[in-house]
Amino acid sequence: MKLVLAEKPSVAHSIAKVLEANERFDGYLEGNGYVVSWCVGHLVELFEPDGYDEKYSKWNYDDLPIVPEEWKYRVSAGTRKQFGVLRQLMKRNDVESLACATDAGREGELIFRLVYHQCCCKKPFERLWISSMEDSAIREGFANLKPSTEYDALYEAALSRERADWIVGINATRLFSVLYGQTLNVGRVMTPTLGMAVMREAAISAFKSEPFYTVQLISPFSDQS
Repeated sequence: MKLVLAEKPSVAHSIAKVLEANERFDGYLEGNGYVVSWCVGHLVELFEPDGYDEKYSKWNYDDLPIVPEEWKYRVSAGTRKQFGVLRQLMKRNDVESLACATDAGREGELIFRLVYHQCCCKKPFERLWISSMEDSAIREGFANLKPSTEYDALYEAALSRERADWIVGINATRLFSVLYGQTLNVGRVMTPTLGMAVMREAAISAFKSEPFYTVQLISPFSDQS
């Protein structure tokens, strides 16, 4: 039996249809040698600062920067039920291997790996890498599952991005909020993007119309009659 883990319920149902895993259960589908389930987005997330030390529950300038020596993860409060389903499926004796069928990209890889590690799963897994949800593409993808090791670097890149976002977001937000006495959310992507929008709006507001001239040339050899 192979456990196929998709990122969204809709994708899982499309895959299950192609694999003929048509028997429905709470949180997964099963049949034809496959168990197909889903992650519902990010099931596992990084701890907030106070999860590392209670003193971080208060925002103090002297505590910055906050950089964990060892990163901690927890199951998201809103997705505990589905996480429990996945954990039980991974522990099933008849499940011998897994297929990572989350979105083909950096974040999809991260979502699967975090759940896999949080469940302390040691079973081998392969990667489904497709860019279309057409039935033919799904069949071809499962006929050519890729070794998980080919995507280790992609996972590590996603992990680095996630932790960099945490470091920048947590520390910069607390720094500027403490300095200016109000909550100012700062993020690696959000803040520069907002800055670009503000600069563009300022340029538009400061625009002043100026005379515009054009040049017309008349050839001396043209017919003047």
